[in-house]
Amino acid sequence: MPSEYHQYRRRFSSIDLCNKAMYKWKAIAAHVPQDLSGWEVLDVGCNAGFYSIELARRGAHVTAVDIDPHYLDQARWAAQQFGVQDALTFKQMPIYALAHAPETYDLVWFMGVFYHLRYPTLALDILRRKTRKLMMFQTLTMPGEYVSSPPENLPINARDQMQDSGWPKMAFIEHRLADDPTNWWAPNHACVEALLRASGFRVRARPDHECYLCKPHGVAHEHHEEELRAAVNLWPD
Repeated sequence: MPSEYHQYRRRFSSIDLCNKAMYKWKAIAAHVPQDLSGWEVLDVGCNAGFYSIELARRGAHVTAVDIDPHYLDQARWAAQQFGVQDALTFKQMPIYALAHAPETYDLVWFMGVFYHLRYPTLALDILRRKTRKLMMFQTLTMPGEYVSSPPENLPINARDQMQDSGWPKMAFIEHRLADDPTNWWAPNHACVEALLRASGFRVRARPDHECYLCKPHGVAHEHHEEELRAAVNLWPD
């Protein structure tokens, strides 16, 4: 491996985090276009920049956002080591603030963030409006792959069907998971697919466990749009 990569690893807040990102990248890289020249990419929760740098090395211009300035400093340093600093724009901002920005992107990279958010479905709705071609999505999940087919309209006295193992459901973590107080949610596989559909995405491929490559599909219901506009107005520009 090149020496700058070892320097990059030393600047990560956790070697384990770097190893996980590298492991994931090896599994999903083949599902991302090899030539991203001319593509605008949004990396949400870029952390120390591992994915941002890999996407920039394929020719993309990457807007990398995170709420933690420490991670952004690491990512800037790493981008310089790989010589792709001119292909990256770094912004410190919460994901919800993206609703006030006019830019859209060919590829949205949304990995390892969803389950840390207090308002995860709002984030998905916002990113749907930012995605032109593809979104790579990853989240912590509950065990289980079975997917049932819920009816279009469930009678109120038939709610026992929700206990079916394949019913879309998401566990709420009140305290801690893996010593992390920001691990709030763990959807099952059926719920991930349902959430993506409800936000206007369709799953194109599953490159790895808990990873979903999605394409924009469909439009939201009128009342859904009204609720989204009301919600994003809670956050200032």
